[in-house]
Amino acid sequence: MAKPSFADAAASDHGASALRATIAPSVSCAVPAAPEPTLATPSVTAVRPSSDHPATAAQSPASHGLHGGALALVFFGLLLAMFISSLSETIASTALPTIVGDLNGVEIMQWVSTAYILTSTLTMPVYGKLGDLIGRKRLLMTALGLYAAGKVLCGLAVNMEMLIGGRLISGLGGGGLIILSQEALSDVVPPRKLGTYMGIIGAVFAVSNVLGPVMGGWFVQVTGWRGIFWFTVPVALLAVAVLGFTLPKDEKPFGRTPLDWPGMMAMTVAVTSLVLAMAWGGTLVPWGSLPFMGLVALAVGAAVVFVLIERQFAEPIIPVGLFRNPNFVLCSATGLLLNISFMGALNYLPTYFQIVDNLAPEVAGLVCTATSAGILITSTASGWIASKTGRCKPMLIAMCVVSAVGLFLLSRLEVHTALWVPVLYLFVLGFGMGLGMQLLVLVVQNEFPHAMVGTATAANNFFRQIGASVGTALVGALFTMRLTADVAANISHMDNLSLAALTPQVVDKLPAATQMVIAQGYSDALLPLLLWFVPLMLACLIMMLFLKNHALATTINHGGAGKRSSGRRGHVD
Repeated sequence: MAKPSFADAAASDHGASALRATIAPSVSCAVPAAPEPTLATPSVTAVRPSSDHPATAAQSPASHGLHGGALALVFFGLLLAMFISSLSETIASTALPTIVGDLNGVEIMQWVSTAYILTSTLTMPVYGKLGDLIGRKRLLMTALGLYAAGKVLCGLAVNMEMLIGGRLISGLGGGGLIILSQEALSDVVPPRKLGTYMGIIGAVFAVSNVLGPVMGGWFVQVTGWRGIFWFTVPVALLAVAVLGFTLPKDEKPFGRTPLDWPGMMAMTVAVTSLVLAMAWGGTLVPWGSLPFMGLVALAVGAAVVFVLIERQFAEPIIPVGLFRNPNFVLCSATGLLLNISFMGALNYLPTYFQIVDNLAPEVAGLVCTATSAGILITSTASGWIASKTGRCKPMLIAMCVVSAVGLFLLSRLEVHTALWVPVLYLFVLGFGMGLGMQLLVLVVQNEFPHAMVGTATAANNFFRQIGASVGTALVGALFTMRLTADVAANISHMDNLSLAALTPQVVDKLPAATQMVIAQGYSDALLPLLLWFVPLMLACLIMMLFLKNHALATTINHGGAGKRSSGRRGHVD
């Protein structure tokens, strides 16, 4: 039974950062209709509560949103919150081999990524629903505080257990940073104008993905890896100060509506079981074994219980009625499959380039930023086009086609290919993803009234994160199995090596013949898996062809494009 190698941790962490780079640009689209108290700005007026939608956010701007300096300050604060979420993770990605090696934790390094993915996934829908119920500001401040606290613990870590604990706490906050920022922006900008802002956010996240690996390499070489985590703390505090000044006060008190605690518990059991089954299958426990099947059965059973609870509860975390809206179903399913493919493709490439092409960590990270360059160009352009035309469907169709081409090209890489080749292929993949990834959320939010913008946004991103978790864990397990079969027999007698100790630093010190065996094994184990994602992209293409091409609303206070999907008491009828 193969143990996870160092590559698992490094790759998964870089994949998590890549995911944020694709989700974050999908700024939330405003679709109001409910009781939201006055924003603390002269250009905003209060909206009278509606009995049709009692579960609304604590802010409800005028129908055309904020303008000028007031909007600029709010947007800057939200950008800062999303920027640190992306930057801090991309900084850590290239340094993870050094971190895990220094803490002697190769055996449990998979938990470095799994811990963050698990807690951030679980909290996404909770933050979204609570944002609709009590407002965004207090929750966003809390999320930033938890995120910074987790980074402090990581910076102080003296062992792997402490590092993983810090990642768990960071995930509790990180699950809300992007979701709540998306919701808050939708409170002040109508859907038709959000495309432009999504382009700006896409550019910011692309820049953070470029800066992160370079800064991470610099910290490792100059100050030590702990500086990576400490750097995040003052930036998070700056975000707290800016948002504390710019965001309007939440006027709806906490506790007036019942929280869906039973649903939260059922969802926790379901998601945790699924993530553990995917993370442990084929590595810590064999596929088809009793523990693996037990986790799968527990996940399915808890999911069924969760659905039954959500059908009955007054304010469900994920209203079952959301799934009666065809565009929501299509966009959520597409987002799930996209993230399985995107995360699966990017997870192991940083370590792949270090081992197969003998690149330094910071150089390997820079190679992967070709994806960010592609996202930067097309996310900016597609956002501008969506704002000008009010349409998203053509870009979503193009996204599926170009991304499929990018994945196919990456699967054709070979050992010691000229460096410009993977750079070009990664650029094509990013170019495709940037065409529409952020527009999926825009379409979803345009379907529902503003009273449900947080719930709909969080539900959509929840399924994306599930896809990321499945893609990360499934590819990791399959890759480890294939690597074991291809390499283990050939290196078992070489230098007393084991796969669990196979780090880029270790490989760099091996004889040339051994390095070649390992490099070829990495290539043969990983790259063919990328071809498996092409059919998933074709499935996304088919779904996007069936998408209803609703025009984006030009005001904040509209009833949602999918009018039949709006309902009462947090449910969608």
